[in-house]
Amino acid sequence: MSDFLWVEKYRPRKIQDCILSEDLKNTFQKFVDNKEIPNLLLSGRAGTGKTTVARALCEEIGCDYIVVNGSDEGRHIDTLRNQIKNFASSVSLEETSNHKVVILDEADYMNAETVQPALRNFIETFYKNCRFIFTCNYKNKILPALRSRTTVIDFEITNGQKVKTATAFLKRLCNLLEEEHLEYDKKVLAELIQKHYPDFRRTINELQRYSVRGKIDTGILVSLSEIHTKELINLLKNKEFGKMRQWVVQNLDKEPASLFTNLYEALYKSLVPKTIPLAVLIIADYQYKSAFVADHEINIVACLTEIMQRCEFKK
Repeated sequence: MSDFLWVEKYRPRKIQDCILSEDLKNTFQKFVDNKEIPNLLLSGRAGTGKTTVARALCEEIGCDYIVVNGSDEGRHIDTLRNQIKNFASSVSLEETSNHKVVILDEADYMNAETVQPALRNFIETFYKNCRFIFTCNYKNKILPALRSRTTVIDFEITNGQKVKTATAFLKRLCNLLEEEHLEYDKKVLAELIQKHYPDFRRTINELQRYSVRGKIDTGILVSLSEIHTKELINLLKNKEFGKMRQWVVQNLDKEPASLFTNLYEALYKSLVPKTIPLAVLIIADYQYKSAFVADHEINIVACLTEIMQRCEFKK
């Protein structure tokens, strides 16, 4: 599976190969040079390389590590406790590392009443031989007591750094497509990066989806997600609940945050103006709930059903 997904196949294994601002790259390189990783909280927008950096740190230093998805097994405290306890107490296979690392991906999806307080205790209990790296989109959803036990690093890219990181990413994409023996238009790649910046993961995923056509041309700029969203709007307008639910199942590979954003933008063009504020409130409510719900499919279907029933679409 990892060979099939480009985001995994071409994931950087060293900090110097990651697409980062110079300040961030220097910060992480110091950890590598010192062969020491503190407890970290990496915060920033989806697709900016937080998990890639966490894994590159571990691999370059030579740490045993596991990745736990906070929106999946990380939601269940017993599963999480057993998984971390078994990993932390087992013998390390890496002689070069001083400690093991638990990477908790999408930590802002973990329950703030049960799971996050327990993690605070895990950090203290296993500190002698285990470090924790948390990644999140919204650090305000991480308990202050947990944040205070980590070094918080924001994956923010200033306007001055944008050109340099985008240029580096363009070069990376050109190399990737040449490795995959695909024709491409460099200007199209530049526009695609600008369209999705700074979500590098989404850009790579869009390229892979479109690559079945044999070359990357201007057609990719009318993104698949936009086409799919138009289809969804028609289903909502015609109140086709069954097909709408099927659409959700087929598009669950997208990040919930991205799906809600696309829906928000599409509804502005499709709704009668007086019902737009109601739609915004509905989307905001369910987007907030997405950080805590156990089943994303049910949450998204509930959101779309409420919009379908309560909002008025243009004729």
